[in-house]
Amino acid sequence: MEKGVTLDRALDLSLHSPLSKRTETLLLEAGRGRILAKSLTSKVDDPRFDNSAMDGFAVMASDCVNSGAELTIVGTSQTGGQLPPRIISGEACRIMTGAPLPEGADAIAMVEETEVDGDKVTINGPARTGYIRKRAENLSIGQEALPAGTHLSSASIALAGTMGHGEVEVIKKPRIAILSTGDELVQPGTELEPGQIYESNSHALASLVESMGCEAVRHESANDSMDELRTTLDSLSDCDAILTSGGVSMGEWDLVRKIMEEEGNISFWRMKLRPGGPPLFGTWKGTPLFGLPGNPVSSLVVFHVLVAPWISQSLGYHSEMGPRLSQRVSVKLEEDISGAPGKLCLRRIRIRSENGQLLATTHTHQGSGNMHSMVAHNGLTLLPPDTDGKAGEVIDAIWII
Repeated sequence: MEKGVTLDRALDLSLHSPLSKRTETLLLEAGRGRILAKSLTSKVDDPRFDNSAMDGFAVMASDCVNSGAELTIVGTSQTGGQLPPRIISGEACRIMTGAPLPEGADAIAMVEETEVDGDKVTINGPARTGYIRKRAENLSIGQEALPAGTHLSSASIALAGTMGHGEVEVIKKPRIAILSTGDELVQPGTELEPGQIYESNSHALASLVESMGCEAVRHESANDSMDELRTTLDSLSDCDAILTSGGVSMGEWDLVRKIMEEEGNISFWRMKLRPGGPPLFGTWKGTPLFGLPGNPVSSLVVFHVLVAPWISQSLGYHSEMGPRLSQRVSVKLEEDISGAPGKLCLRRIRIRSENGQLLATTHTHQGSGNMHSMVAHNGLTLLPPDTDGKAGEVIDAIWII
C-alpha cells in the first residue's frame, strides 16, 4: 500500500484494477445517452447525390450572367421522385430543396428571385453555385464519423442514422454500488434525532455515476459496525465497482479503512490533495473499491478528479466526445487565492466570461462540509503544491460541467 500519493499516481494505481468493459447491441432508437463501443463508419455518401439547398430553378450559370434572363422550363426535380431531365443552355428545371440536381445544371436560382409565365421563367437574381450541395461533401462511404467512446447525443444518433446504421454496439453500463457509512446518517425526509444529520453523499454520487454512463446501485447507509460493513460490502461485491463515503481517515471509527486494511487489498491510502486528502483505493473480494471522504465537498471533488477519469479510461471513452464532468481551462483570478503546502489545491471558484476572458473568484467559504459552495461555484482551481494564486494571474482550473 502506498500512502500520500499524487493525483496522477492515484489514477495510475487505480487503473491497475479497471472497470470491466462489456458491450451490447441496441436498436438505434434505444441508443440515446449510451456510449459507443465501436466506431461507426458511413455506409453511404452524404449527400448521396448533388442536390439543391433551395427551392428554385436549376440552371446553367452561364445563362444567368445578366439579370432578366428568360429560360424554358423543361421539368421538375422532386425529392424521392424520378431523376430530372438533363438541361442544356436556355433551359431551366424546377427544383425542390434536397432534390437531385439535373445533369447539365451548375447553379440554382432562388424561387423568390424568379417570375414564371407559362413554360418560361425569368431569372431576376443571381444563379448561385453555392446553393448546390455536392455529393459526399459531408461524409463519404467508409469514413469514420463517430469514434469509439462517443456519447450518443441526439445529434450523434441522427448522424448514425444518416450513415445507415439501424443498430449500435454500445458499452454495457457498469453497475457501481454506492454506500455511505456512519451512525449519524439518516435519509432526507425523516425526523432528525439529536446528533443525527441527513445523508446526502450517496445521492450526489449516484447522480455523478449516472452522468458517466454507468448504473448507480445506491445502498442505504451502513452503521459503524465491522460486521454490518462486511456483510454489506459482500452483498455489493457482485457490482462492477464500489464507492463508499466516510470512514477512511485515521480515527477509531474509520471502519472502511480498517476493514480494507485487515480483509481487503489496498493500493493506496491518502492523496496529496486539498480538499479530499483521505481517499483509498483497493479491491474487496476482487471488486474495485474507492473509499471516498465523508465530507460532502471532498467526496464530490475526489469523484470529479479521480473516479470520473478512472471510469473514462477504464472504458475507453473518447477524450472530447465521451461523457465528462469537467473541462480544463485557463482562468484569470480576480482575487488572491491561497494554495496548500505540499498538496494540489482545488479551491472552489465561480468562472464567468467577460470581454473574451474567463475570470474566477470565490463566493462562499471553502469548508469541506459546505455543500452550498459546490452550488455557488462552477469550477476548481488546479494550484500546484506550495503555490498561491495572485489576483490578475492566469492559472489552470477545471470548469465543472
